[in-house]
Amino acid sequence: MLLQPWIQDLASPDLSISSLNLSIRILKPEPLKLEPLKLGTETEEYQDALKLDPSNTLVILCDAAVVSPPLLNSSNPWATSEADLLSLYASPHTGAVTIRTSLWSAFSQHASTHQYTFFSPSLGHATSTVDTETYAEGRGEVRDGETSSLNTLGYSPNSFEEYITMLVRLHTSGKLNSPTPKPFIVSVTGTADEVGRCYAYLSKTMSENEGLELMMEVNLSCPNIPSKPPPAYDATSLSEYISAIAKYRNESSGKLLHVGIKTPPYIYHGQFRSLLDALESSTSHEGGCPISFITATNTLGSCLVLAADGTPALGSATGEGIGGLAGDALHPLALGNVKTIRAMLNASPHASIRAISIIGIGGVRDASGYKRMAGVGASAVGIGTALGREGVSIFTKIARGLEETETDGP
Repeated sequence: MLLQPWIQDLASPDLSISSLNLSIRILKPEPLKLEPLKLGTETEEYQDALKLDPSNTLVILCDAAVVSPPLLNSSNPWATSEADLLSLYASPHTGAVTIRTSLWSAFSQHASTHQYTFFSPSLGHATSTVDTETYAEGRGEVRDGETSSLNTLGYSPNSFEEYITMLVRLHTSGKLNSPTPKPFIVSVTGTADEVGRCYAYLSKTMSENEGLELMMEVNLSCPNIPSKPPPAYDATSLSEYISAIAKYRNESSGKLLHVGIKTPPYIYHGQFRSLLDALESSTSHEGGCPISFITATNTLGSCLVLAADGTPALGSATGEGIGGLAGDALHPLALGNVKTIRAMLNASPHASIRAISIIGIGGVRDASGYKRMAGVGASAVGIGTALGREGVSIFTKIARGLEETETDGP
C-alpha cells in the first residue's frame, strides 16, 4: 500500500523564520526544503508586534536550504574527522552532513572513559572488545547481529572554531564542489550565551563564503555529562537557550541560519509539554520563534550494558559504565517521540510552530525503518548506530531499499 505524503501547506501566508516547505514521500523521498523566509507584514508575529508598536517595520530574510534526499547522518563519533565529513558529503544518498557536536572550546576526551560498544539486547550482554589504543575514544568491535549501541561519550575533541575553519578551507579549496551542494548542519552545545555566539559566528561565516551552506543544531540532550543534566528536559533552561538564539539572530548583520534543537527521549506528557511551551513562548520574541527544526531523538541515558562476567562493558567518567542507549533498542521510543512531537506541533495555534520540521533519529538501519520514521512525521531521517556499524554504505543500502519497494509497487 502506498502511503500518502505529508506535505507542509505552502499556501498559508503565515511565514516566519521557522516556516518550511517540507515534502516527503514514503517510498520515493522528496527533498526537505527550507525556503527563503521573510518576517514582515504577512506574519502573525509581525501582526502581534504591530499592535504593540505601530512603527514596527521588521523585515528579515533567510536563505533557502535543501536537504535532498531527506536522509543524513546524526551528530555522532563517525562524523568527527575531516575524512569522515568528506566521505559523508561525497555520498549521493545524503542530503546534508551533520557534524559531531562541538563546544566553543574542545572537549577533553579520554579513550579510557569515553567509549562505545555495540550489543544485542536478546543476548543480554556485550561481547566485543573495546579498542582504547587506536582512536581518540574507545571503539567497540562490529559483530553480526549486534545492532544496538551504548556510549559513554561526551562531545567532539575538535572545537567549534576548528570545525568552521575546516569547512571554510574545504569550501575555498574546491573539495566541496558538487553538482548537488548540500548543507552542513553544525551541531553545537555549551552555555546559552556560547550557543548564541556560535550562531553569530556561523552567520558571519556564511556571509563571507558564498555558496557554503550552513545550518545549526543545538544539542541540549547529551546524557553523559556528570552534573550537567540535558537542558531540554527543563522548560526554563530550554527557554533560556531559545531566547539566546533569538537575541543573537536579531543582532546579527550576517545571513540568518536555520536552527534546530536536538531533544532527548521524552517519556511522559509533561516533558513534551515543556518543549512545546518553550517553543510557543518564543513567538513573542522580536522576529518570532528562531527554531526551524527539531532533531528527535538523542540517546536514552542511564542505561547499562554488562560484559559476560557481569562487569560494565564500558569505561565512563563516573566509573559505573552507565551511558546513552541507541540503535534498535531505541527505535520504538524514537518513533513515539517523533509522532508525539509532530502531533503537538500540528495542534499549536501558532503558524510558525506548526511549520517546524522534525529530523527523526533512532534505530533506523534499513528502508523499512526509514519508512516507519517518515510515516510518523519525520521530514528527514538521520542515521547513527547503523553508520558506525556499516559505514557510509548504509545510505546506499537504504536508498536502494526504497527504490526496490517503489519498483515492487503496493
